[in-house]
Amino acid sequence: MRLPVIALLAALPIAAHAADPWGKADPKAGKALHDKACTSCHISKYGGDGSKIYTRDGRLLSNKRELMQRVASCNAMVNSGFFPEEEGAVAAWLNEQYYHFKN
Repeated sequence: MRLPVIALLAALPIAAHAADPWGKADPKAGKALHDKACTSCHISKYGGDGSKIYTRDGRLLSNKRELMQRVASCNAMVNSGFFPEEEGAVAAWLNEQYYHFKN
């Protein structure tokens, strides 16, 4: 399990050279992927609709790159099976909806 996560994290700096770490991702597609694979875990941890995970005090993310890394990490932990471009779409939607990171 560790090797795929390490390999995935090692590839992330390549994405950092794009204008956005997730490239030209489609946030609308990201919402659908998020709703399908992420929401149930977030609801089980935070209750309600699960969105508190993004708005709680003390959240650890502070920029686009960290957001992309978190989506990749969650994908690996719950075995969602997202391809990198799908991870990018989820990150783009999350940034549009909750984070609004400029950098």
